[in-house]
Amino acid sequence: MENVQQYKLEKEPQETLAMDPKKFILWLFLVSIIMLFASQSSAYLVRRAEGNWLEFEMPKIFWYSSAVLLISSMAMQWAYFSAKKDQFNQLKIAISITFVLGLAFLWMQFEGWKQLVAMNVYFVGNPSGSFFYVFTGLHGFHIITGLIVLLFALIAAFRLNVHAKNLRRIQICATYWHFLDILWLYLFVFLLTFN
Repeated sequence: MENVQQYKLEKEPQETLAMDPKKFILWLFLVSIIMLFASQSSAYLVRRAEGNWLEFEMPKIFWYSSAVLLISSMAMQWAYFSAKKDQFNQLKIAISITFVLGLAFLWMQFEGWKQLVAMNVYFVGNPSGSFFYVFTGLHGFHIITGLIVLLFALIAAFRLNVHAKNLRRIQICATYWHFLDILWLYLFVFLLTFN
């Protein structure tokens, strides 16, 4: 009897990690991005309180780019739901729309920068302009990384590697894209409120 119990103890499977390692890495990455933008927000508020702060109206194109990013987030969610239902054509269309809207968002941000220059708001000069370019530039960089993640998900979707039994890639992609959307909304409201 002891030998049977000993054998059962030796053969029981080891407890596995509760969280997928790739998802855990994603969440660590998201926390580091939050810390980066929190530190920049704090620096912005401290520097603004010191004075010599140029106030300017945010170009309207940033409003439109915010709407584009929100719509892209809806398309990303559509892609996730399509993957859960094995609707492969809809999945490909939704990821493609998300990707195109992400590119449109970047283009609109660049156009916004051109409008800022036309308003004599430069990266070098008054700190208010510098902070605006840093915030939008850092976010733009993360959008580029999001587009790379989207591209890999799109390739996987065309190879039929994203489906109801293999959702990890699309879950990671959707989480990151929605995070970037929420981050932009935070930055947008922050810059509108404290500019």
